[in-house]
Amino acid sequence: MSGPRPPGNGPRPPGSRDALAALVAPLAPLGDGAWAVGGGVRDALLGRPVADLDVAVVAHAGQAAAALARAHSATRFRLSRAFGAWRVQGGGLPYQVDVTPLQGPDLDEDLGRRDLTVNALALPVSADPRVIDRHGGLADLEARRLRAVRDSAFADDPVRLLRVARLAEQLGFAIDPATAGAARRDAVRIWEAPGERLADELSAIARLRHPDRAFARLDEVGALGALVPQLEASRGVDQSPYHHADVLGHTLDVVRHAADLVADPEPVFRSRAARVAAVLAEPLADELTRGQALILPALLHDMAKPATREVTPEGRITFRGHDRLGAEMADELLRRLRTSTRLREFVARCVRMHLPLGFMVHRTPLSLREIDRYLRATAPCQVEIIVLTVADRLATHGPRTSESAIRRHLVLAREMMDAHFTLEDRGPIQPLLAGDEVAEALGRAPGPWLAELLEALREEQVVGAVRTREQALGFARRWSAGA
Repeated sequence: MSGPRPPGNGPRPPGSRDALAALVAPLAPLGDGAWAVGGGVRDALLGRPVADLDVAVVAHAGQAAAALARAHSATRFRLSRAFGAWRVQGGGLPYQVDVTPLQGPDLDEDLGRRDLTVNALALPVSADPRVIDRHGGLADLEARRLRAVRDSAFADDPVRLLRVARLAEQLGFAIDPATAGAARRDAVRIWEAPGERLADELSAIARLRHPDRAFARLDEVGALGALVPQLEASRGVDQSPYHHADVLGHTLDVVRHAADLVADPEPVFRSRAARVAAVLAEPLADELTRGQALILPALLHDMAKPATREVTPEGRITFRGHDRLGAEMADELLRRLRTSTRLREFVARCVRMHLPLGFMVHRTPLSLREIDRYLRATAPCQVEIIVLTVADRLATHGPRTSESAIRRHLVLAREMMDAHFTLEDRGPIQPLLAGDEVAEALGRAPGPWLAELLEALREEQVVGAVRTREQALGFARRWSAGA
């Protein structure tokens, strides 16, 4: 890995002098001793929109943030006591600003501690906005290359392993070979980073249009399997003749198809595509929409296959129970990543329920009762699980896979999605009998049996077999007698 390059005229940055002046103009209240640094400067130079900007200051970061907030009628709050960071947002600011004290005695030391050369660029706030480049970042921008500032960059902060893969995909840059080598060497240290910071970068990858390509980049530098050891164990694990790839290759294909379906559900779900897209665009948790969050179970849905692989005496490869065990593994991983409970439960449920619809293809046409049971079993993630099953099916193209089998799955998925929205539009089923009425009529004390009976009664109403209170009482008596 090459060392720092001396500053000089270097290549002309893609951003114009006027554009750079406009970038730092809102920061004028900070005065001397403040520099715009990091990804915001990089994006401005590339002509990309800047939504957030890091600012390094010589002064006390809290006082600098207060001055900036007053000037723009914005709000400020502390981000980190350990690093003295503050955030300023809203008001008249065109972007979010994170203000931190210089990391080290001066700007050169601060830039030398950053991850990549393209992120180790600075713009002075109060002077002529000429780019300060101590590590050849401008040349790397021009070459569309990601290069670590120093050989220890990933060991210093293993979260950078995920970031370099994300930025490579996000910017369309190549990873410098020496930087990739350093990443592969230090990938084993990835879990030395706090779980929540790893989760933040994982979520950032999930928000990309093509997360599968970022995961492939992460795999190239040895960090995907270090982050999720079950995925490393999936490498080279062959499957049945219905599959064209090993488990890891299939997994990345599923992520690709899931991302494509989230971006455009119309080719599969046709008239229901707008409804599907609306659901997937809803916020879920951890700053992810439901569609973005779906990328995580797509990545983890087969993580238990290596642990459950068996070969029958007839030579058939099976992975019995990988859905159940995979849900447990996904739950454990997300606990370690310290994600929200809501996201963790969503991912585990999607992994647990990614198989049943594929089995139901062989029982079509389905009754309304079977459809309702499936939708109840997958609630509240019906839409996402159906989309996941389609992505799983589209990523399976072995020598024994027929196009007709794929079409049957897509037809069933479309019908199931239509049934889901039809039942949703009908509204909640109003019980014909309250629980205490049922217990009194049957002369039984309330207990677990009552919830089972009420669920069975709800199903009878859904399929139209029970329409009146008298019919409901009759069903309850028959059910109780046979229980």
